[in-house]
Formats: sequence, C-alpha cells, structure tokens
Amino acid sequence: MLKKIFLIISLLTCCCWGGSVQAKRVNLDITAAGISKVPLAVPWFIDKKSSKPTQSGREMAALLGRALEFHGFINIIPANDYHGSQQADWARYGADFAVLGQYMVDGDKLTLELRLINVLEGRMILGKRYRAQVNKQRVMLFKFADEVIFKLTGKQGVSCTEIVYVSDQEGKKEIYISDVLGDKIRQVTRHNYIALSPRFSPNAGKLAYTSYHRGNPNLYITDLSQSKTTRAISRRKGLNMAPAWSPDGRTMVVTLSKDGNPDLYLIRANGDILKRLTRNSGINVSPSFSPDGRKLAFVSDRSGRPQIYVMDLKSARTKRITYEGNENTTPSWSPDGDKIAYTCSYQGVYQIFCISPDGGQPEQITKSWGDHESPSWSPDARQIVFARKRNDKSEICRIFYNGKGEKRLFKLPGNQTQPQWSTWLKKF
Repeated sequence: MLKKIFLIISLLTCCCWGGSVQAKRVNLDITAAGISKVPLAVPWFIDKKSSKPTQSGREMAALLGRALEFHGFINIIPANDYHGSQQADWARYGADFAVLGQYMVDGDKLTLELRLINVLEGRMILGKRYRAQVNKQRVMLFKFADEVIFKLTGKQGVSCTEIVYVSDQEGKKEIYISDVLGDKIRQVTRHNYIALSPRFSPNAGKLAYTSYHRGNPNLYITDLSQSKTTRAISRRKGLNMAPAWSPDGRTMVVTLSKDGNPDLYLIRANGDILKRLTRNSGINVSPSFSPDGRKLAFVSDRSGRPQIYVMDLKSARTKRITYEGNENTTPSWSPDGDKIAYTCSYQGVYQIFCISPDGGQPEQITKSWGDHESPSWSPDARQIVFARKRNDKSEICRIFYNGKGEKRLFKLPGNQTQPQWSTWLKKF
C-alpha cells in the first residue's frame, strides 16, 4: 500500500519576525486523486537600497521558485502574470502562499530577508534573515526553500543536496556531481579510463568509487572538500567494488574477489578487512545498509539468478526477499527504513520496484518505456533517482516513491548512469 504524504498548512494566530507562533494544522493528502498542486507566488525580490526590483532580484526569485517546484507538489505562478509585484492581489491570481524577498549587498556581503505568507490568513508563517558572502547566494536561497518545504510538510526539503553519477560525456567513464537542478556540475575524477559505483559518505564529505585506471578495479576515496585528495584503500587482486558506507561512516561493505569468488567483506574506511560476510555462495554484490546499520541488503545469484537478500549483520542470518522477475539487482534501502528499491527485469525491460525489507509483494514504481536502473533514495525518502535508457541513451531521472512525477533531471551530453543521492549538505 502506498504510504501517504501530508501537506501541512499552518494557519497562524501570531505574526512577528523571528517570534513565537501558534499553529492550527490542516492535513491534506497530496497523493490522493484529484489533489492539485499548491499554488505559490515568488515575486521579484526588492533591493533595499533602491526599494525596487532589479535583475538580480528577478534572478533570485526565479531560482527560489525552481527549487520549490522541484519538490513536486508546488506550482509557481509565473511572476510576469502579476508583473513581479510584491503588492499583487494574490487571491486574484489563485496563490495560497507567497514568498516576499528583500536583499542588500554591502561589499562582498549579501543580506537576504525572506518571508513566507499564508495568503488566506494574510499572515507571515515563516521568516528568515541570512547574511553571508555574495557567492553564497545560491546556498541561502536553497536553505530557505528547504525551510519552506519543512513548514508545509513537516519534512525538510532536498534543495541542499547533490547527486553523483557516472558519465561518458568526455569519452571515458568519469564521476560527476550535480546540484538537484543540474545548474552546478563538477567533475570529480579525471583518470581518463573507467570509474564506477560512486558512493557518498554519510555526511557527503567523501566519495568512494572503483576505478580501472591502474589496470585492476581498485577502490578509492576522495575528499570532496579537497578535490585533489584521493587515495586508494583497496588494491587487492581482482574486484574491489561497489562500496556501501555504514551509517556511522567508519566502515564499508565491498565486494572483493581476492580469493576467487566475489564475496562481501566488511572493511574499515582505511581498507583494513574486519570480517568476511559471505563465503563462496554465488556472486555477492551491490550492498546497501539499513538506516540503523544492523542489516544489509545485497544481490546474490546463489539461487541461480540474481536476487535480493537481506542479512542480519550480528547473526549473519540471511533471507531472500525477491522471487518475482528474472533478475533483481541494485538494492537501495530507504532512509526511513521501510522499503528497499531495486532494479527488476520485468516483461523484457528493467523497471524500478520497491519491497519491504521483510519481503512480500513488491510494488512497481516505474512503468514508462525504456530501461530503468540503479535506484537511489533522496534523504527525505520521498523521491528516487535512477538511470533511464531510451534509444541507446542513458539519462538521470527521478520519480516519487508513489510512482508519480517521473522526470528527466539533467539535459547533458553522453550517457549518465549509476546515480546516488547525497544526504543534506552543510555549506552554510
């Protein structure tokens, strides 16, 4: 059964900047049939020095609108409809909420004052003031967007997150990181060969991946705060692949074939082996930790075909949880712990399914044409990012956990595969 997301509309009885408020909540199930998106206006921001909107004010308002709309249940009313004015009659334009912004630039410092207005009540329900360097403008806007999402739903938004993926846009498979809007993209690896299976550390400060540039598939870690700081942590003969960080970031589970069979090993973040988890029971790959770190989902072909298994790490007891489909791979445990997303070969194509960690009836998430592979959850457990292949081109897409809102995220050259969603970033 699909779980519900509730839109929490706060009807406030008090309005003061940064002051205490009391709220009466009205819950709307935004996944229910017939529920429309929440109309929200973001008029052009006002320059406090001139008391007028400027080009910068227009651009900031547009960016904030894009960040809010990304979350899927908000519809931004075009600013041109009301000439970008902060004095518009919002009810006339059908807005339930409006964000009013002012800013001031003082040297290399930017001050942003942002207010979320409940149009029906005519009251401010959220107000924030940010001050930082001008080059932190984007981060401030994204942070406020996530505050708005939290105010409306009770869950923090995902504007302040990133997505890592593999791309061959320069000819070789290298690893790239993008913000969720696809505006800021940076290349992480430059091995000029093959880099695969990128995995963020739990705090998103480091990245583990496998590269073949030394001839063997070795495991590396790079410090994302220092883009040139990369070190090999496993150069054992054979496979050193598919790292999965434990929730505390101290250990990882990887696939090693140093003794012949591809098996799962628990290793320290420096590469030292702590424990062998599987032993010669087919090929064992694609580990994914449960949020509490007590269990591990992984893929094994011990039954003849690739299927998803769950292991209790303390007792080593292992249970097969998938039985439908010819091939089930790339499990990804949801941050709230109640679902595992995975790739399933179904009716001749690859689709994304979800299943309970205890097993049972799986739920098909993607249903469009093409192959859908390598799912990864957003940190709020509302969205799933994956690679979709159509007409021999693979692109990064997202879909909501209830199967709605499938959308290509980035329009990029080449092919993009193996995405993973970061947790929330601490950049401001």
